[in-house]
Amino acid sequence: MEKLNYSISNEEQGQRIDKYLSLMIEGKSRSFIQGLIDDKKVMANGKVIKSNYKLKNNDEITVEMPDPIELNVEPEEMDLDIIYEDEDVIIVNKAKGVVVHPAPGNYTGTLVNGILHHCSDLSGINGIIRPGIVHRIDKDTSGILVIAKNDDAHNKLSEQLKDHSMKREYYALIEGRLKNNDGTIDKPLGRCKKDRLKIGIIEDGKRAVTHYEVVERYNGYTLVKCVLETGRTHQIRVHMASIGFPLVGDPLYGFKRQKFKLEGQVLHARTLGFIHPRTGEYMEFTSELPQYFCDLINKLKNEM
Repeated sequence: MEKLNYSISNEEQGQRIDKYLSLMIEGKSRSFIQGLIDDKKVMANGKVIKSNYKLKNNDEITVEMPDPIELNVEPEEMDLDIIYEDEDVIIVNKAKGVVVHPAPGNYTGTLVNGILHHCSDLSGINGIIRPGIVHRIDKDTSGILVIAKNDDAHNKLSEQLKDHSMKREYYALIEGRLKNNDGTIDKPLGRCKKDRLKIGIIEDGKRAVTHYEVVERYNGYTLVKCVLETGRTHQIRVHMASIGFPLVGDPLYGFKRQKFKLEGQVLHARTLGFIHPRTGEYMEFTSELPQYFCDLINKLKNEM
């Protein structure tokens, strides 16, 4: 059994212990941490605590980690929206609310489980949890993903992501009426020190560039097309919020008061373009906006 030790700084005090540890211990969910706390495997200054314990400056946290168990990701029958498939790639239109790949505490119901049922031959570069996954989108973001069926395809697609030659266009509904018809946001991103669940504009973070263009304006809202030059975690969500126009429904970066009852941000990965890893030909795929997104736009149009 491995023991992990953490010394709490002044910047970290005030956070819940379960939230803090789920961010500090890579690959472990908050529910997993809560299970350890319930099993009295987590202590603060030598004393057993509860999940709602608030960290204090100079706290000494000890975590007894159980021995790892072998993970087996099971194929699951799933209604997949596959747009295209050949011997090297699968283009899938992911639904809103679907997690891309398993993680500790969440091994089932993910896109990877469904893909494994559909096709057992996937690239193994990202290991057993993320077979074939070249890039990810958030759980509540819908749209197009490319899955690699072999390592050669995976490597070549990853290179296109790295050199920013892969085309990725998103449609987002944002709060507020954006005046500029287009623009570019070039702000570095990194994990927030005070809240590790969030990504923020960090001076020494990784370079992140988002190009945006207005598609339509409504009363108090704007539909925009966002083109990723880089692909950082939560990039569009953080960038748009940084200029005062957060995504509608965004639970992390959006306004606290929301007009519409939504589960997560209104964001759709609409277009994906890349050089095919075997043929060398350029391929581009477009996914229409999901029904809930269209219904929302129609409601805004009717209010004008």
